[in-house]
Amino acid sequence: MLRVGIAGFGVVGKRRKECVDRHPQLEVVAVCDQTFVGEGRLPDGVRYFQNYQQLLTEDLDLLIVCLTNDVAAEVTIAGLDAGLHVLCEKPPGRTVDDIVRVIEHERRNSSLKLMYGFNHRYHESIKEALTVLRSGELGKVINMRGMYGKAKLITFNQPDWRTKRDIAGGGVLLDQGIHMVDLMRLFGGDFTEVQSFISNGHWGYDVEDNAYALMRTPDGVVAMLNSSATQWRHRFHLDINLERGSLILGGILSGTKTYGAETLTVVRADPDSDQGDPREQLTRYNRDPSWDEEIATFAACVLNDTPVLNGNSRDALQTMKLVYKIYFADARWRGMYDIPDPDGQ
Repeated sequence: MLRVGIAGFGVVGKRRKECVDRHPQLEVVAVCDQTFVGEGRLPDGVRYFQNYQQLLTEDLDLLIVCLTNDVAAEVTIAGLDAGLHVLCEKPPGRTVDDIVRVIEHERRNSSLKLMYGFNHRYHESIKEALTVLRSGELGKVINMRGMYGKAKLITFNQPDWRTKRDIAGGGVLLDQGIHMVDLMRLFGGDFTEVQSFISNGHWGYDVEDNAYALMRTPDGVVAMLNSSATQWRHRFHLDINLERGSLILGGILSGTKTYGAETLTVVRADPDSDQGDPREQLTRYNRDPSWDEEIATFAACVLNDTPVLNGNSRDALQTMKLVYKIYFADARWRGMYDIPDPDGQ
């Protein structure tokens, strides 16, 4: 049994605990959250504390970090230096420098496992689309178009820290759009050329409510992205066009159930027809095992001493760098908030 501590016991922390409770080789022994008064025990016997320093005095093997962006890196580093394997939610921090510092401590504690919660990678539609891509049946990726949007920066009674730059570091792109950025890297590779427009013109916070990006890899894969907090009908959509067809990801199963049915459409182009109406195969997914699979994958890496291949620190670093390339590419936004060049970090 691996003894698990959870730092941050809000909506995500509680969901992570449910997944841990279902795993036969994991046991939550303690949690912490600033909303607790003092320390004590939950009804199921799990100890609770008000801060992570108290949590780290417990006998733990594994730490799950579900805290705000301004302290995520700090607590991840503290966990590694305490000899714990760490699973940290996305984003890995407020800035690229945060994840760079974490990686320095990861290298000093090379026997430990570090994984980041890029949960969308574990959705069935994403995994099956990757299987088709890697089979080579449809050829190489040509371009991608992605849209991920919600109606507000603060939705479903979430805490308002997401609107505060000193805590969050960024707005809808860093909070939600980072999932789409990560998936575009997963399917298309690393993007080195970026053009963008960043805006906070509607909600008026000091973080963005829209990001529009045009990106290209060294191999010529082009991607267009819109991350939005003015998408009144919540939407997740990713078109991946290849040499002999397309992969179309629509909707995503989430806790809010507001992003529509999760589907994968596999389009197989007809080389003898140019009518724009090729054969399609649509699969609809009615369950979301991604949270349990993500926890199970991390536990397996720890128990079997195998490398973290999906959502490791390199993924976190490159995805954060791309988010900040998008910020940096808009000269007005860069000057307004003194955004550093991520390639210099």
